[in-house]
Amino acid sequence: MTDFRRVTDQLSVAPQIGTDDLAAAAAQGFKMVINNRPDGEDPTQPSSAEIEAAAKAAGLAYVHIPVRGGPTPDQVEANHRAIEAAEGPVLAFCRSGTRSIVTWSLGQFQADERSAQELVDLGAQAGYDLSGAFPR
Repeated sequence: MTDFRRVTDQLSVAPQIGTDDLAAAAAQGFKMVINNRPDGEDPTQPSSAEIEAAAKAAGLAYVHIPVRGGPTPDQVEANHRAIEAAEGPVLAFCRSGTRSIVTWSLGQFQADERSAQELVDLGAQAGYDLSGAFPR
């Protein structure tokens, strides 16, 4: 089972998940999965279509917002909108979870929902260093 790291009551992030992790995510109360990993980064990763099928079979909403490197403003906005529209807790993932938490954090910061320091602290509690993620 993949490591689901709770960031807030609304969001958890994870390194790459497998199709078998989606039923466990649903059982833990997640309502949506956001895949921030582009297809084909690693030949062993499941495709977005495979994750989507498993998510839907588990009763989870699914969104694919592939991020390469740092997220673009459009990706931050799309991620923020998806989480706001979710009907409950969201699980976002990528290879390590870093792109997912950075993309979420930038959305929170740009919407003035949380301060940079609060986001850095939330990231640290989940095992991610967000100290360089925000404009100075």
